[in-house]
Amino acid sequence: MDRRGETRRGFIARTAALGAGLAFGLPGRADPDTNEPLPDGSDVRGIVTPEAQQAIDRGLAYLGGTQNADGSFGERQQYRGNIAVTSLAGLAFMAGGHHPGRGVYGTCVLRALEFVLGKEQSSPAGFLHNQTGPRQGPMYSHGFGTLFLAEAYGMARDAALQQRLRGTIERAVQLIISSQNSEGGWRYDPKPQPADVSVTICQIMALRAARNAGFSVPKETVDRCVRYVRSCQSPTDGGFTYFANQGNSAFARSAAGVVALYCAGIYQGEEIRRGLKYLMQYKPGTGYSRQTVPPLHYYYGQYYAAQAMWTAGGDYWRDWFPAIREELIQLQRPRADGAWTDQMTCNHYATAMACIILQIPNNYLPILQK
Repeated sequence: MDRRGETRRGFIARTAALGAGLAFGLPGRADPDTNEPLPDGSDVRGIVTPEAQQAIDRGLAYLGGTQNADGSFGERQQYRGNIAVTSLAGLAFMAGGHHPGRGVYGTCVLRALEFVLGKEQSSPAGFLHNQTGPRQGPMYSHGFGTLFLAEAYGMARDAALQQRLRGTIERAVQLIISSQNSEGGWRYDPKPQPADVSVTICQIMALRAARNAGFSVPKETVDRCVRYVRSCQSPTDGGFTYFANQGNSAFARSAAGVVALYCAGIYQGEEIRRGLKYLMQYKPGTGYSRQTVPPLHYYYGQYYAAQAMWTAGGDYWRDWFPAIREELIQLQRPRADGAWTDQMTCNHYATAMACIILQIPNNYLPILQK
């Protein structure tokens, strides 16, 4: 039996014993409103092809070989030391079964964790922010950083590291809760502001990961977030807008909106069906490609779209994943170093996103457990 599989099953058992899911519905059960079965994690055999695994191996080797000396990621000056990019790289390693201090890239994960932990600010308490790095939507970094720490929490075997993680996660979660605005969403800075769906998905996913790991998240916070995300859904096409009740639907923000509802425990219902229907018109290889939208949105949109289809399961997943798998393999192929490229952000960001997407069927990340 795969020992990594034993570890992740043990993690789920431990977090369930801590009462995870009181504020969030959990996949693998019946929907409380419709009694319909929720995704069970089937339909994954053989879906990571040898070509996909080779692309993953090359991508992880690129990340591992180009990690910055301080443990961070971000190979361009404007993204060097970015907490979001560093956290995504750490998640990419963990999605391959590499835990803090264990596995081929265990040291890379550990160094990334130390970097993120070392950037916790005292004012406001728990804020994960690199003060010496570029200012690019600090709550994005905080959300991805909290997600990374929460996902690593159950994988850390070192008692001192786990205790340090616990304290930082508790404070980081409280900062997210206190930064929620009256509508139920979040914006760029760690204080209540007019919200957008893009920053909001980062915060609710971080809260979901923390709650899965046994940290307390008020049900009211989750319920308010659901109301906000629903207010961003277009009544005409089922996609999601950037701001509540205004603007146009678009692919990336719609993928984020569906995943935000999933993270809040909404797995069935008209808003999910309409959101998935909207996304399916942008299946890779059909109406949405790397060349037809600003490159900044490509990996971001596919990161959330793949998670949406994974959670939806069934034909959604069977149709979507092979298409994005083949597209990502093609996008990497010209790169001799194993990287995926992104001119708007950086190659560490694009490579981490691509590796996470391709490794979703591994089922190693607790946030995606089925």
